[in-house]
Amino acid sequence: MKAIVATGYGSPEVLKFQEVAMPVVNEHEVLVKIHASIVTRADTMMRTGKPYIGRLITGFAKPKKAISGAGFAGTVEMVGRGVTAFKKGDRVFGETALEGGTNAEFVAVTDAGVLVHMPDEMSFEDAATFADGPITSFNFLMEIAKMKKGDKVLINGASGSLGTAAVQIAKYFGGEVTAVASHRNLGMVKSLGADHVIDYTKKDVTSGENQYDIIYDTVGTMKFGMAKRILTDHGQFVSPVLSGRILLQMLLGSGGKKKAKFAATGMRSSEELVKILESLVKIYKDGKLKVIVDRQFPLVKVAEAHRYVDTGRKRGNIVIIH
Repeated sequence: MKAIVATGYGSPEVLKFQEVAMPVVNEHEVLVKIHASIVTRADTMMRTGKPYIGRLITGFAKPKKAISGAGFAGTVEMVGRGVTAFKKGDRVFGETALEGGTNAEFVAVTDAGVLVHMPDEMSFEDAATFADGPITSFNFLMEIAKMKKGDKVLINGASGSLGTAAVQIAKYFGGEVTAVASHRNLGMVKSLGADHVIDYTKKDVTSGENQYDIIYDTVGTMKFGMAKRILTDHGQFVSPVLSGRILLQMLLGSGGKKKAKFAATGMRSSEELVKILESLVKIYKDGKLKVIVDRQFPLVKVAEAHRYVDTGRKRGNIVIIH
């Protein structure tokens, strides 16, 4: 089969379109013919091997898992003898987390993994994105920060894949949402339900007078030391972007009652992640979760997709069509 193979750490040029062996399906695995996958900021960070602390998990000299990609949507091609929840022809979506392997024609996933049936009204392109922005933002807002109805939520980087999902999820659960984005994206995030918008090119949000119960920094550009100024007394600063700085802040507890929190969504149990995806499907079917797709690329051009994500100008999601 055709796949995108990471030959090492570095620029997008390390990603090669190659012929590789088909996955071997064991008794409790499902072989999925992939119709759509995604390229995310997390994918580009794994490609570069930075921050270096991440190589403790992904591999020191080069990625342990050569085929890139985590999120996917497709149809079941084959099931192992012990699989009962899925059958050939089922439309499914999910993620493989650190196992990778989804920027390829086929992927084998365990039937006890993060694999969910797709509703009829959902497209493959939309479903593939759920493994990035929606699942991560739901986890941070609802599971880590424990957002409550009426909470004031600031979303930094509101126009990206995580941010566009976060705006809608926070609104769905009754939050008062302030979205931080560039001027060209303010209209978009407002249309997704943001109550207030801030153009970060014109205003330093941490210098304002408004305070927030939750600050969700989707892009890792805000310092907790500055964010504390605009957190309520028991406010929480949460970010999915791993850095030595935020780890130190967590260990030191330097904010007193104000907390900085990081977590790797992909490290949660498959059962927990499936429950999150099922919750997201409900929000989607209620018409309250719109997927924003910036660009689509064919599988052979995954390296080009990485180059585009590296520009930092991505709006919403980047989808790979197989």
